[in-house]
Amino acid sequence: MKKFLVTALLTATVASGTAQVKNQSHGYPIDPVPFTSVKVTDSFWGQRLNASREVTIPLAFSKCEETGRYTNFVNAAHPSDTIKVGGLAFDDTDVYKTIEGASYLLQTYPDKKLAKYIDSVLVIVAAAQEPDGYLYTSRTMNPKHPHEWAGSKRWEKVEELSHEFYNLGHMVEGAIAHYQATGKRNFLDIAIRYADCVCREIGTGEGQQIRVPGHQIAEMALAKLYLVTGQQKYLDQAKFFLDQRGHTTRTDAYSQAHKPVVEQDEAVGHAVRAAYMYAGMADVAALTGDTAYIHAIDRIWDNIVGKKYYITGGIGATSNGEAFGKNYELPNMSAYCETCAAIGNVYVNYRLFLLHGEAKYYDVLERTLYNGLISGVSLDGGGFFYPNPLESIGQHQRQPWFGCACCPSNICRFIPSLPGYVYAVKDKDVYVNLFMSNTSNLKVEGKAVSLEQTTHYPWNGDVTIGVNKNNAGQFTMKIRIPGWVRNQVVPSDLYTYSDGKRLSYTVKVNGEPVQSELKDGYFCIDRRWKKGDKVAVHFDMEPRTVKANNKVEADRGRIAVERGPIVYCAEWPDNDFDVLSVFMNRTPQFEVVEKPDLLYGINQLKTDAQILGYDDRGRLTATDVKLTLIPYYAWAHRGAGAMAVWLPQELSASRPTMPATLASESKVDASHKVKSISAINDRLVPKDENDRSVPYYHWWPKQGTTEWISYEFPSESTVSSATVYWYDDAPWGGCRVPQSWKVYYKDAQGQWQPVSGADKYGVEKGTGNTVNFDPVKTKAVKLEVVQPADHSSGLFEWEVK
Repeated sequence: MKKFLVTALLTATVASGTAQVKNQSHGYPIDPVPFTSVKVTDSFWGQRLNASREVTIPLAFSKCEETGRYTNFVNAAHPSDTIKVGGLAFDDTDVYKTIEGASYLLQTYPDKKLAKYIDSVLVIVAAAQEPDGYLYTSRTMNPKHPHEWAGSKRWEKVEELSHEFYNLGHMVEGAIAHYQATGKRNFLDIAIRYADCVCREIGTGEGQQIRVPGHQIAEMALAKLYLVTGQQKYLDQAKFFLDQRGHTTRTDAYSQAHKPVVEQDEAVGHAVRAAYMYAGMADVAALTGDTAYIHAIDRIWDNIVGKKYYITGGIGATSNGEAFGKNYELPNMSAYCETCAAIGNVYVNYRLFLLHGEAKYYDVLERTLYNGLISGVSLDGGGFFYPNPLESIGQHQRQPWFGCACCPSNICRFIPSLPGYVYAVKDKDVYVNLFMSNTSNLKVEGKAVSLEQTTHYPWNGDVTIGVNKNNAGQFTMKIRIPGWVRNQVVPSDLYTYSDGKRLSYTVKVNGEPVQSELKDGYFCIDRRWKKGDKVAVHFDMEPRTVKANNKVEADRGRIAVERGPIVYCAEWPDNDFDVLSVFMNRTPQFEVVEKPDLLYGINQLKTDAQILGYDDRGRLTATDVKLTLIPYYAWAHRGAGAMAVWLPQELSASRPTMPATLASESKVDASHKVKSISAINDRLVPKDENDRSVPYYHWWPKQGTTEWISYEFPSESTVSSATVYWYDDAPWGGCRVPQSWKVYYKDAQGQWQPVSGADKYGVEKGTGNTVNFDPVKTKAVKLEVVQPADHSSGLFEWEVK
């Protein structure tokens, strides 16, 4: 830990509660193998787990201390009407999520000091809980003047902004992980008391209120609490929250409340809320056998994987509402693909596998895991993405933390949980779902089985599974044959391989080849296993090119490149040319280059390509280049610059490097200095008023102010016009076209003067607003922008001539 709480807290103990906890049952058609049964020894994932242990988790705990997360619990234990309640209404969850991740880590890296620290935090958390179990510091620390999102009484705004049920969900998830990792009940009892409070107060009975979560996650957490305690009321409460959705005052698509959940057939609205709800639906479907829920979640999954799923495994196309877009709306540079949504997508697919037992769910899970999820955290564990775009000009860089810290703290809890996703068991079937070096201790019909997996996956396709112990006699080992081996990019027609290659695989037991029909994507070996048996699996692993369904407008005429489960991208540090102007060969050939010392060890791909541009006479030119690609997850580690996943292979999709302009060669300055300022002279303009696919700059969160942005020319120049493309993200966002604007120039004395003879200062959306004025000879020009009273303003591009 970077620092620890006072000694008194470190040595305090928590009295054990009395709620009954049984040995965890499964309740699913297929049994999960818990994280406590698998120890990862893998080089690829070991690096990630170690970074989580050494950097991410300590950083998150230190942020909880520095930002007053712990202080909120202390204040809640000693409420006062003089305490000013600030922050966000879900700040409590950062504590719960970090404890969850740290608990998972204790399995891989036993650490008495860390365990003691967690206990010290739980002393504070326990003290903040009200006698009836309610625990929500945003209200409790100052009941007379609670958080502005909290409402005047319990649950009043839980469907809007209070996040009381959301806090419960993350509390339960963290408490169960802590209980499973340590056997201690101190956190679990806190969560049980809050869950009991909700079960008492929310429902259709006399004296109860009918409410649903504004932000979902309580549904999946309560289902998990049912599994741990065996108490039916928690599963009933989860189902109640889902059954009532669309029947309360909350009926919007943003929160998936536009219709009853069993009638839904399309992924809509806020992608994180949606994924958490879909995971809860899958839980209810699997644990109750309710066919209406099974059919609904299957329809929604089909919609995501068939129409709303990025090649990198991301979901959530638009920043407007952090939401799913329309069918086939998958822009690249403006892709939102929130890290939390990728984590939620893993949760959904994991549960659907436990329900249906088909490999296709793990094909989706694996694609998300190796690409759009781990891209959300830097390799050293200390930098974070909210969005994970598929194209950039350098405006996207990981941040060391966020005031709204849901993505960093979600990464804290997810990465260490990975051991729980490798295996599963059903009767006498053992599923091998993920490929990473590990040792495991499984139960097959109650009998001990120990497996050891060794591999250099994802860099090569060789996997060895050894049987170290078998008390179960005969059982079937079901090895997932990934979709990428079976010539299927995803389980739909959204993406297809375009290179005509046919990969194959082989399976040997103790050196002898074995044959088997694939069943639901699994290679099944049924035998009486003995200690020392070894299964050798080989997957052909070659670079592949992928095309998107033609309905995906953003990817028409482009290809993506992947090898095994890894999606690749072109990034500026590896290429001494503009990677956004690359033009791919019709039949590209790739060389695999091992780089053990680059980006913690990667395989690069190299291929011949061309760069399109213009000569000084405006003619199109093509220059031969050697293009280098790196894994998508590893981009944005070496400074700001261009990156692209989808690369043009048709002229209609190409983007020749534009000749330099006066604006593009100018030095930019502004009243609000952020990295996105580079957007205003990148020569990229929107197609129409709804286009969010190109970069933009804005003055958010300033409102109603006068702001400016300026160009300093390389040398004195004569200018007589300016064209501005305004950014306006109505109705969801906070930017609107300006109230007014003017152009200024710098005179010989270095003073700003308004241009004369200006004909029109336009404020039209989606088009260039050109103002012509009397020519001026100057070294610098400036836009002065008066923002609307209640909104900010922004712009895509500013041209000067």
